[in-house]
Amino acid sequence: MGQHWKKIWVGSAGNMVEWFDWFVYATFAVYFADAFFPKGNDTANLMNTMGIFAVGFFMRPVGGWLLGRIGDRKGRKAALTLTVTLMSASAILIAVAPTYAVAGYGGVAVLMVARLLQGLSVGGEYAASATYLTEASAPGKRGFASSFQYVSMTAGQLVGLGLQIVMQRTMSEDSLHSWGWRVPFIVGAVGAAIVFYLRRNLLETEVYEEDEDDAAEVARRGTIKALLKHKREAFLVIALTMGGTVAYYTYTTYLTKFLSKSAGMAKPTASLVSFVALFLFMCLQPLAGALSDRIGRRPLLITFAVGSTFLTVPIMTLLKHAGSFWPALGLALLALVIVTGYTSINACVKAELFPTGVRALGVALPYAIANALFGGTAEYVALWFKKGGIESGFYWYVAGCAAVSLIVYLTMRETRDIDLKRVGRGPAESMEPSASTVPERA
Repeated sequence: MGQHWKKIWVGSAGNMVEWFDWFVYATFAVYFADAFFPKGNDTANLMNTMGIFAVGFFMRPVGGWLLGRIGDRKGRKAALTLTVTLMSASAILIAVAPTYAVAGYGGVAVLMVARLLQGLSVGGEYAASATYLTEASAPGKRGFASSFQYVSMTAGQLVGLGLQIVMQRTMSEDSLHSWGWRVPFIVGAVGAAIVFYLRRNLLETEVYEEDEDDAAEVARRGTIKALLKHKREAFLVIALTMGGTVAYYTYTTYLTKFLSKSAGMAKPTASLVSFVALFLFMCLQPLAGALSDRIGRRPLLITFAVGSTFLTVPIMTLLKHAGSFWPALGLALLALVIVTGYTSINACVKAELFPTGVRALGVALPYAIANALFGGTAEYVALWFKKGGIESGFYWYVAGCAAVSLIVYLTMRETRDIDLKRVGRGPAESMEPSASTVPERA
């Protein structure tokens, strides 16, 4: 058990820093949006800045393919080490990027390159850490162990939000807009350097090492040709991710902006609502993951999709008129409790669909495509509806994406008891639970 926890801790710590660097861009965008574009329309500048945020998502399929291939051919450890190196470089670039006043649109070019590097990094990080946490978990506890994927993701976001709250209370608004926004990217670069050292000493998973005994499988590892043998599973990952990623980004990265720009809350109050809601959301993940080990993955996924399909519009409508801290917090928590049905287990569900030799690529590429199309564009779509004067159209968009995923959850197979060593070796074999993977039940 000690070895399992060591792998989970090191994998999660690195994931936290990766997502801190990824999310602080969105968190601090309200402070640096005007720095890279001509003064004028605040909403237009924020849209341009979030457009660059979305561009990072479109590099995630490339990162998913490249780093997923490395993860399957060279090992999970190699992929995890490379992702954090790319993220460190991107954080440094943003920290030193020149403003519009200094270099015109040259600063935008630096920002774009940094986001492309971040897209490459995160495109591989999600799959590498999801695969690693799933394979490194103790028998019968894959849901619980893989839930730390979103524990660490949310922790990274919380550290970013916490840093923002501290800076908002210790620095003037002018200082935050002029140079303070660079601080979190410096912090992220230092954190990534520390994680690089930790990941160099990471232990490889037993499932991956045991698969090396099959020479034929080793030759096909991490190739598109091998992935094409699992087209159904790849499309399944895209479809089951669609509703979850839109809802997740709506209630996490976009929530603070929505509360400040649409609900009229002060930025510090909006940040505090997000911080408290995300902290409680983070604490829920292991509980929901453990529940899935007992009752299965599908019940949680279906609960999420039903809740998001029918409650998104009323929740967002009420949030816009919440007015103060407590009502906004209650509604945000309700939304995130619903989203937990997806976030707590989606990592292991995807990993459980693919055999070892193509697991990292199988999770990475389809997931990255879904995020590029839906997750990365969520904020931009929201701002587009807002600019067009029909903000409520975005609420229906989120609900519609969840409805599509609901159909998938209702028709997909249960994955809880699949033997990771036998996935892809025939329906009867891969679906039959082995003695080592069946969880103990009271």
